[in-house]
This record gives sequence, structure tokens and C-alpha cells, in this order.
Amino acid sequence: MKERLSQLLPWIFALVAALSRWPGLLPPNFSLVYGLMFCAGALFPGRRGLAVPFGVLLVTDLLLNCYYQFGRGYTVFTWAGIGYLACVYSGYLALFGLGRSFRFRFHWLGMLGGGLLGALLFYLVTNTAAWFLNPFRNPEYTKTLAGWIIALTKGTGGYPETWEFFRNTLLSGGLFSVLFGTAWKLTAGESPAEKGEANAPEADGEPEAEEANA
Repeated sequence: MKERLSQLLPWIFALVAALSRWPGLLPPNFSLVYGLMFCAGALFPGRRGLAVPFGVLLVTDLLLNCYYQFGRGYTVFTWAGIGYLACVYSGYLALFGLGRSFRFRFHWLGMLGGGLLGALLFYLVTNTAAWFLNPFRNPEYTKTLAGWIIALTKGTGGYPETWEFFRNTLLSGGLFSVLFGTAWKLTAGESPAEKGEANAPEADGEPEAEEANA
């Protein structure tokens, strides 16, 4: 039963995260995706750990971009916009890689710390990309050190300041990493690290005899 659940949970988590991306459902940058990508690396087994969340996010991003382009009148299908989206996915990949390096025995503080660290890393990658590529041509994002600092702290006029987005990124990254990890522990059972320890061959009780000198 638990083996079956461990196969289904990546799909369930990814679909829940996809549904949470409905425009206006959650505050800006308060997203399940950060926790999903970190936990995918830390907990999801095999190739599904990478393919399922990335595939679901790719489909939802395509749908969202079509909605904003044709439904809201924003110009998103530009080379700068596509380049920025590629940088966002590199941030997701960094979250996944961080999770892979955290393939530990389940621990509350570990999941929380990993989720927070991943959210910080994602924030730096994506906001630096927004400053450098500037897909929406924000006048504040000049190609200077001051422009980069503005992109990381204040953001562009007419929107909440970037540090507010950063707060939401941190809160949601830590929160949903713990929630996803807890759900996995309660349903699928062992983490990959624990399974590896359980399947490891036991050492013989007696030391091997040393070979006699010739």
C-alpha cells in the first residue's frame, strides 16, 4: 500500500501545486511550488521526482502565459519573456538539486531549513534575471549595481515592494516544504535515505581474516 502511495504522491503534490497557481488565489509569490520542487528532490523516487513536477509546471505556465497574453492583454511571448521563464526554471532546478543534496532522514528542522534556503536561492536567481533581462521594460532596472539592488529590494513602481514578495517566498517555501514532507512521511513512510539504510547489507559479525604474508 505504501509503495503504491509513494508512486501516486508525486502526481498528487504536483496537481495540488498546479491548482494553487490559479490567478489571484494566493498572495503574490506565496506559492506551493517552492516547497514542491525542494521536496521533489529530497523525497520523490526515481525519474518521476524530476519529470512529474517539471511537466506539470510547464503545462500550467503555458496556460497562464496564454491567459495573460490573450485574456489580459499583457505581452509575455517575447524573447526576453521566454528567457526570463528559462531562468525561472533554472531556479526550480536549483531547488530540486538542493533537495537532492538534502536526501536525509526526515526531520522538521531539516525540511524547514531546506525550504527556506531553497526559497532564498530561488528569489536571488529569478530577481536577478528580472533585472538583467527586464522583460517588462521596467525603467528602474538599469544595468547598474543600483538597478540590481532596486530589483532585489524595492522593485518597480505600482506594485508591492520586492522585499514583500521575498517575505512571501520565504514563508511559503518553509511552510509547504514541511507540509509536503509531513504528508509524505505519514502516507509513504520512509524517506529515500531511510530506505537506503534499510536495504543496505548488514556487516558480518566477525572481522575478515587477514591474508597471511607470502
